[in-house]
Amino acid sequence: MPQTVTLGDKSFRLYISEEQILAAIKQIADKINQDFHGKCPLIVPVLNGSFMFASDLMKQLTCQCQITFIKASSYKGTESTGQLTALIGINEDISGRDVIILEDIIDTGHTLAKIIPSIRDLKPASVRVATLLFKPKALKTDITIDYTGIEIPNEFIVGYGLDYDGLGRNLKEIYQVIELV
Repeated sequence: MPQTVTLGDKSFRLYISEEQILAAIKQIADKINQDFHGKCPLIVPVLNGSFMFASDLMKQLTCQCQITFIKASSYKGTESTGQLTALIGINEDISGRDVIILEDIIDTGHTLAKIIPSIRDLKPASVRVATLLFKPKALKTDITIDYTGIEIPNEFIVGYGLDYDGLGRNLKEIYQVIELV
């Protein structure tokens, strides 16, 4: 695994290894398996960033489950714009279903603060949130996170589905931006 990578005009240093990522996903999966034993939750990853998290999580789930995707974005470059763009929505009837929204990362919470009410309008039995990464110091909304993999500081990161201007999603590890002085 490379210790540094360059994407566009920025350099990044290794921050979270693939092994740490997979261990965090296993912990989330274990909790979901326990909470939803005998049930069939609908897993709803938020694209694009959560596709790798969703794939690895699904491999660890032993409870019956189904998956559908929504697409939302609020980032431009390294900053959250606070403006949500939903491009693909849920086509299934989710009334009476348990729903677990998957996010790659929760920082400000603005994206989820808009997605959760839209999903609740479809009358599911429950809505829970799972995130691989959480930046508690960046949170600006009142949302409940039910399953958290790794808490991190408020630094910009890429890899494992997270991108910098579309680059770096394919990295198996997570890298933190190197600020030039």
